[in-house]
Amino acid sequence: MAPASKAERKAVLDAGAWMFNVVTSVGIIMVNKALMATHGFSFATTLTGLHFATTALMTLVMKWLGYIQPSYLPLPELVKFVFFANLSIVGMNVSLMWNSVGFYQIAKLCIIPVLCFLEILFEKVRYSRDTKLSIVLVLVGVAVCTVTDVSVNSKGLIAAIIAVWSTALQQHYVHLLQRKYSLGSFNLLGHTAPAQAASLLILGPFMDFWLTNNRVDTFNYTTIVTFFIILSCTIAVGTNLSQFICIGRFTAVSFQVLGHMKTILVLTLGFLFFGKEGLNFHVVLGMILAVIGMIWYGNASSKPGGKERQVYSVLSEKTQIHGILSSQSELDQKV
Repeated sequence: MAPASKAERKAVLDAGAWMFNVVTSVGIIMVNKALMATHGFSFATTLTGLHFATTALMTLVMKWLGYIQPSYLPLPELVKFVFFANLSIVGMNVSLMWNSVGFYQIAKLCIIPVLCFLEILFEKVRYSRDTKLSIVLVLVGVAVCTVTDVSVNSKGLIAAIIAVWSTALQQHYVHLLQRKYSLGSFNLLGHTAPAQAASLLILGPFMDFWLTNNRVDTFNYTTIVTFFIILSCTIAVGTNLSQFICIGRFTAVSFQVLGHMKTILVLTLGFLFFGKEGLNFHVVLGMILAVIGMIWYGNASSKPGGKERQVYSVLSEKTQIHGILSSQSELDQKV
């Protein structure tokens, strides 16, 4: 009875963490869409810096209240993480500017294969045939419903490659640091958010000026724009926290695969609230394929052998050595 209740409790917590991420991620997409598309605030890098500044403030308050215990993260590890995370943010923004929307979406889909490669290379993870096929089905489904025009240029391709690899490395690193240094989601955010906030708020205005040819300090900050910025920053605290919680509880690959559920949900909400324009057979077909692939992935990866680290050879080697030593000890006793 106890193991079953423990498994049920884990399933409930996993579902809660995932729903927390979906709600905050979709919420921030909708708020940012209103802020940027409707009100013209196109300073994405600076806005991300404000997101992390708000998150850093939240972690400081939590530490002061005693909810976050002191923890340790070596400075070189922090610098590497912040480098990959900031390169991911800047890379994605530049990739969207230099590439067509279709190629940008294809580049985002490439994050999953890169993460699989990183897990196989560094964590010796092995995927079953069903798990691999379910990932392919998700990628095909999302590609069908999101990719339209696809045009490629050399500088756009370089930006996309940098964006994909830095994003994959950052998400892989979240999982690695949490396991390596026994850091909870709040602890890791407490280390990384202040560093990301400081670096992005310094880099952001210059980056946004280069991307938009507009200065963030000369923008007309009306009451409604200020309200949306504050709302975006508030939701971002939940988005940043839920990302770390989900990658910690699952893996970076699972986070990406299930993350495409947010893509489908955003598309669906867009059609419901902003009209049926763009809704056609191939979009609906893509959505159905992606959802089937996600369900299949969840089922396949949770089965024995669906997705596991290869540690058997090491364990068997240790067992053999232990067996030889035990036998030798018995022989010594007999002699």
